[in-house]
Amino acid sequence: MRGMIVAAGLGTRLRPLTRYRAKPAVPVRGLPLIAYSLAFLARAGVDEVVINVHHLPESLIAAAERWCPSHLKLHFSHEPELLHTGGAIRRVAGFLRESDPCVVLGGDMILDFDLGAVIRRHQEGRHAATLVLRDDPRAPRFGTIAVDGRGRVRRIARRLDLGGGERAGIYTWANLFSRHALERLPDRDVFNHLDDWLGPLLSGGADDIRGVILPSTDCVWEPVGTLSEYLRVNLQPPDLSYLDPDALAREDGTRIEGNCVIGRGAAIGTGARLRRVVVWDGEMIPDSFEAEDGVYAGGGFHPCGADPDAKGEALE
Repeated sequence: MRGMIVAAGLGTRLRPLTRYRAKPAVPVRGLPLIAYSLAFLARAGVDEVVINVHHLPESLIAAAERWCPSHLKLHFSHEPELLHTGGAIRRVAGFLRESDPCVVLGGDMILDFDLGAVIRRHQEGRHAATLVLRDDPRAPRFGTIAVDGRGRVRRIARRLDLGGGERAGIYTWANLFSRHALERLPDRDVFNHLDDWLGPLLSGGADDIRGVILPSTDCVWEPVGTLSEYLRVNLQPPDLSYLDPDALAREDGTRIEGNCVIGRGAAIGTGARLRRVVVWDGEMIPDSFEAEDGVYAGGGFHPCGADPDAKGEALE
């Protein structure tokens, strides 16, 4: 089975961290974010994956190659100019068509659900596309995709509403596409996959674009798009069925001490006091430095905003 991780964005909401590395290459609990997606796909039986790259591509390529599971074959799609989500898929459609279906994930989140079960449901229904949705209390913040009683997509956020939506869930950016869906891609280079591909198909009467809504108990979805989200997922990581990131990170030299994550090769100066801080690998914390609720990266400290539920003693 083949898959794609859409990872070429600029990561503007995660600046200034994305001035130093591409967003899917930023470390979460000592592992680059891309390592989670690769492990998730490998566990589900994907054996070849393509990653599109644009912003700081060397950082993402190096991270993916270093942390790629041994049996997973990597390919990269270099985009000199951003093609947006749909254009990125179209550019590698020939690769993806060799797998029916293929899996396409967004590159800025941590996921965990039974992908095998969703694949079987998709194949049994002979759907063109299946969008994985999550029943999630954060829906007012992120928006939702709605389906009818048969699971057909009827609404995409506030941008398209065909009526008849009965249930809705947050879009996890996990998708299955059958070969015949990829044959209906727009004939242009730059476009959005929801607004310019799936949306027009739905408006034209397609009833084989489905959404599966998973309960929150069966689906981990942690976005890593903003500074506050980044800090939270580092300090309050989800339990995953397919990966023990802390064990791997510690083997690699990361220290997880109280409410701080100290990357491989980082040094903490004498008298420094840190609370709820992520220190990237190789960083040097000055003597007597004090900080909380943020990230030390690129030679400086970047506040992320306090989490109202955060607790813990300082790392000294």
